[in-house]
Amino acid sequence: MQYRRGKDGEAISILAYGCMRFTKSNGKIDMAKAEREIMEAVSLGVNYFDTAYIYQGSEAAIGEIFERNHCREQIFIADKLPHYMIKSKEGLEKTFKEQLKRLRTDYIDYYLMHVLCDVATWERLKKLGIEDWIQEKKESGQIRHIGFSYHGNANMFCRLADAYDWDFCMIQYNYLDEFSQAGKTGLHHAAQKGLPVMIMEPLRGGRLVNLLPDTAKRLVAEHPRGYSVAEWSFRWLWNQPEVTAVLSGMNSLDMLRENAAIASDAGADVFTADDFSLIDRLKEEINHSMKVGCTGCGYCMPCPKGVDIPGTFSAWNMYYSQDKKAARSSYMQCTIYRHDTASASQCVGCGKCEQHCPQEIAIREELKAAAADLETVIYKAAKVGIRLLHLW
Repeated sequence: MQYRRGKDGEAISILAYGCMRFTKSNGKIDMAKAEREIMEAVSLGVNYFDTAYIYQGSEAAIGEIFERNHCREQIFIADKLPHYMIKSKEGLEKTFKEQLKRLRTDYIDYYLMHVLCDVATWERLKKLGIEDWIQEKKESGQIRHIGFSYHGNANMFCRLADAYDWDFCMIQYNYLDEFSQAGKTGLHHAAQKGLPVMIMEPLRGGRLVNLLPDTAKRLVAEHPRGYSVAEWSFRWLWNQPEVTAVLSGMNSLDMLRENAAIASDAGADVFTADDFSLIDRLKEEINHSMKVGCTGCGYCMPCPKGVDIPGTFSAWNMYYSQDKKAARSSYMQCTIYRHDTASASQCVGCGKCEQHCPQEIAIREELKAAAADLETVIYKAAKVGIRLLHLW
């Protein structure tokens, strides 16, 4: 494993563990599987583990695992304040204490304002007394580093980075988002301020692997480097010295070991002109086939009418980039083979989802278009049959 330096000189593994996508069974995290994967990551040198208050069961899971294996001092825990749920300074304290209890620890190494996307929101938090609260927590050692996670444009990111004396930040960044979101502009601005930058969505929620068009897969397969499609994404990120760590939501030992092997070999400033050329060609192929730029982050959820928005867009992208039959099957599985249906056509246009979408997708409009492609006569008949026969 390779390491890059945090603001205070601590060594952070360039591969970080995103703890949002643990395998679940009957709605609960498969703890035995999660523990095997987490502890394998620790043995491979991963030392940065990212969770959040709203990742259902995640904080408690890693807290239990790290306590049982007596490795708290070996690792860094990154957690996030759901500031959008906070109405007072007392609320700050209550939420933070709950997080410490779930994590079974008395301090958090890296604490972020979760999805802090504009200066106005930060000003609201300041009025609640968050600056004094942060200072108190840092002086007591309960928070070691303070930062923010961000989805939005580069201009607002730079304004937020300048609005407080942050210790680090986290942005969505991958080769498809090089010039969107905070992008390269935001990455370089943060690095110039001396802020470690943690990267989320390096594979666009798996879309840069699972929904890669066949033409792009052929480009990768024929390239003499011999890298996998995921490896190109990771190496492109680690090629940039401004990137401190890349989060990956690893939920299999094979995935973990593959990513760790790449992280042990990848270098900074080593890409050749030919390497960059391949990335440009992949972008062209992906942009040609993708219908909607959803990363599957789930911030648009829950829908008041029960629409599975990420599931719909995943199937819709598959419809245009891979196999239409498989896409329609996937859509059926995620929308009608369940107790409460989640079809795109259930959308009533309230717009609640769009208020929270980091990608600024016109979700209501796109859901209508997705329904037109995916909700065929066969789909509608199946939906009625499944309801009648209770086949969910």
